[in-house]
Amino acid sequence: MAGKQDKEAAKLAKKEKRAASKARRGQIFEAFKMQRKEDKALIPWMAGSLLVITGVVFGIGFIFDVHWVLLPLGILLGALAAVIIFGRRVQKTVYSKADGQPGAAAWALENMRGRWKVTPTVAATTQLDAVHRVLGGPGVVLVAEGAPHRVKSLLAQEKKRVARLIGETPIYNVIIGNEEQQVPLKKLQGYLMKLPRNLKPAQVDALEAKLAALGNRGAAMPKGPMPAGAKMRNVQRTIRRR
Repeated sequence: MAGKQDKEAAKLAKKEKRAASKARRGQIFEAFKMQRKEDKALIPWMAGSLLVITGVVFGIGFIFDVHWVLLPLGILLGALAAVIIFGRRVQKTVYSKADGQPGAAAWALENMRGRWKVTPTVAATTQLDAVHRVLGGPGVVLVAEGAPHRVKSLLAQEKKRVARLIGETPIYNVIIGNEEQQVPLKKLQGYLMKLPRNLKPAQVDALEAKLAALGNRGAAMPKGPMPAGAKMRNVQRTIRRR
């Protein structure tokens, strides 16, 4: 009886795996169609990378008289480059659409890879300005989005509130925007990754426990900048896994 149940469970797991794989392929195909409509250079870039890399590898093989042996490797590397180009151009399109929309910074933060603990909208105004809190190796990062003349005071208030609990732990302020001393949305993740690592994982967990008591202030912000963003986000994750 147990053996029969194990076989049925294995069969079900295999079926679910095939369904998930089919869903991922469907997501990639839909994203490709969407991107192709908006990005006329997508096909030339992907095809060009495939042909150039294949040609280079084939040429190297030709010099050593192993060109037919290296041809499959060249095609594989060219296809990989085409997929990478596709993923990056999709990401660029998503960020360009999200830029300037309420909730865009929270959406970008929640899609970061690594051991980051994001609490969106710890402070906000009725004009949809917001401050999001990020915990990680650097310490506490307060990320603000909205009108600069309003978010500066909002940041100062939140920094004062957080500083009461965390003592000497570093606090970094970031304002999203394209002006001087601001960080563009598309560069936000890279900016956070370049901050110095001041805390170990155990210290970050302890910090999160301390700040949990603070709660959130202000009106709730949208979960993301646009409905299509979620679909594109899933595609980006799928591409990264491959």
